[in-house]
Amino acid sequence: MKSRAGAAIGGAFAVGLLAILGWAGFAPIDKPASREEVFEIPQGTWARRMAGDLVDILPNEIRLTLGVNDVLLLRNLDDVPQTFGPALMMPGQSFRLPFEVASEYQFACTAHASGQMTVIVYPEPSTPWRRIAWRVREQWSKLKA
Repeated sequence: MKSRAGAAIGGAFAVGLLAILGWAGFAPIDKPASREEVFEIPQGTWARRMAGDLVDILPNEIRLTLGVNDVLLLRNLDDVPQTFGPALMMPGQSFRLPFEVASEYQFACTAHASGQMTVIVYPEPSTPWRRIAWRVREQWSKLKA
C-alpha cells in the first residue's frame, strides 16, 4: 500500500515539475517598459570615503540581459565628479551605456569601493532552456538580496 502511495506522490511531483519547466521554458518574458537598469551614486559618497567609511553603494557585479534590461544607467547624485570606464560624470549627470553583445565587462569605477566593477550581460533568453536559466537566475538573485 505504501509503495502505491509513494509512487502516486512521486508521479504527481514529476508532473508538477514538468508543468513548471514547461511554463518557465515557453511562457514569454514580461519585458519592462524601460530596458534601463538604474544605479545611483548618492550625495555624500565621496565625503564619506574621505572620512574613512567603506561605502558600498554599488554591487560588485551588475547583471543585465539582452532584450530585457540591457542598458546601464548611472546617476551621479554626489557632490564630486565620478568616473565609470571612459566616462566622467559631473555632479547631477547621468551616464547611459547600452549593451549589444553578451559578455563580461570590466570597468574602472571611482564610486565603487574596490575601484572596479564587473558588468555581466547575458544573451537574450530566446529559447526555452535560456528562459528557464534566466528565470532561475532571476529568482536566485532575489533570494540572495
